Amino acid sequence: MTTESKKIDWATMLIPFAIVVAMMAVFMIEPEQSKNVVDTLRGFFGDTIGVYYPILAIGCVLITLYFALTPKYANVKLGNIEKPEYSNFKWGSMIFTSTMAADIMFYSLIEWALYGGESHIEELGGTQMWAPTFTLFHWGPLAWGFYVILAVCFAFMIHVRKRQRQRFSEACRPLLGNAVDGIWGKVIDVTAIFAIVCATATTFSLATPLLTNAMGSVFGFEATTSVTILVLLLICTIYTVTVLFGITGISKLAGICAYLFFAILLYFLFLGGETQYIIETGFQSMGNLIQNFIGLSTYMDPLRENGFAQNWTVYYWAYWLVWCVATPFFIALISKGRTIRNVVFGSFGWGLAGTYMSFIILGNYGLAQQMKHGVDAIGYIGNGGEMYEAILMIFDTLPLPWLALILLVVTMIAFYSTTLDGITYVTSSYSYKRILPDEEPSRGIRGFWSIMLILLPIALLFAQNSLYSLQGVTIIAAFPVGILIILIVISFFKDFKRWLNESHKV
Repeated sequence: MTTESKKIDWATMLIPFAIVVAMMAVFMIEPEQSKNVVDTLRGFFGDTIGVYYPILAIGCVLITLYFALTPKYANVKLGNIEKPEYSNFKWGSMIFTSTMAADIMFYSLIEWALYGGESHIEELGGTQMWAPTFTLFHWGPLAWGFYVILAVCFAFMIHVRKRQRQRFSEACRPLLGNAVDGIWGKVIDVTAIFAIVCATATTFSLATPLLTNAMGSVFGFEATTSVTILVLLLICTIYTVTVLFGITGISKLAGICAYLFFAILLYFLFLGGETQYIIETGFQSMGNLIQNFIGLSTYMDPLRENGFAQNWTVYYWAYWLVWCVATPFFIALISKGRTIRNVVFGSFGWGLAGTYMSFIILGNYGLAQQMKHGVDAIGYIGNGGEMYEAILMIFDTLPLPWLALILLVVTMIAFYSTTLDGITYVTSSYSYKRILPDEEPSRGIRGFWSIMLILLPIALLFAQNSLYSLQGVTIIAAFPVGILIILIVISFFKDFKRWLNESHKV
């Protein structure tokens, strides 16, 4: 234990822990005042300088495509092994399930209804055409670009340059030099860890109540805050047990998640009676997205006539930004033996395939109930109703709704567990001064991070923050992460050039 403690970077572990505990106390003791502060800061980061986020998103996608299409980058093999460690299906399953799969399922079920009440949607041409289009846009290539660009940078750093520190600060070393060993490195890493804690907090605070309401509907109990926290602790227990088994456990759970995910998609697609509508709406939405992609990517509503870009597009780019602190490291770790081109197109391919299947099938089934059968989820939410209740209204239209709800609960808990496993694994690696790519963090450290990642969501549930405030936490935390991405990409180009020169000398 003494030997293990010498390997730990205690400052990187304990400073974020102290910040999280302090935030937890503030949100629980002064919920109204903390909400006001978050809303004010959100106004600055999300509105005043909101254009920063889409510019960053577009830049990341363009650079990843440059990596994949330029031979000197594209053909670089990440690690000196003959073939990749994981099959394409296992690798793709881990990429999808360890990202935001539970969130993707949650938003697939209801996001179209959140857009349906927006004036901007009506101005463009109505809910049927544009609500499903925006779901594909906000969870499409620009969003995944944040993950992919960092996955390439981190995979090169870990598998080619053989660096023994799996951190944001280490990725900045080629640019910042030995400064990353001092205070600046600590600032970078603490910022990164704080961002991922905010990401998990927002996720759990938004989607866990759906699980509680679904379970309450099936088993007949009231979905209170206390019960929701018990569900959170259940998820924490499952993913803690899984993460203690390391990458092997995560890989097995990812495979189970993939089959559960397909099961619920098939349930909606073939048993809900809306197969034709789902497929045709999805086909139409994809065409509409492709036709209008550049305009959607650059729309900022300068006159603030509807606030749609600030309330939704900026929020989603920030949401993906805070999640990209941990997930790209995990993608990098499991991509040993692949080329940069494979990582770029494979990550986009598997990620978008899973995401779009979810939104097209789950989302368009709900949209069909709204547009064809009078289930007014849009009106219900617009009049102050809960998103979770609207989702249950949609489930009630399925045959054997209780069975569909049980399948939803099991799938989302499994997804949460896999996602948090990947995050816990990566944040645990942050705690070490040095760690080899093939070395696993100790079980004690993994257990510590498993518990820590659950604290802030509990506080936010107690504070009962609104969707707007939860989005604010994400937008605020994402701003410095964007700056770090810029530094990491510049560092990658510098390090890659140095590596080429070294290779030619040899």
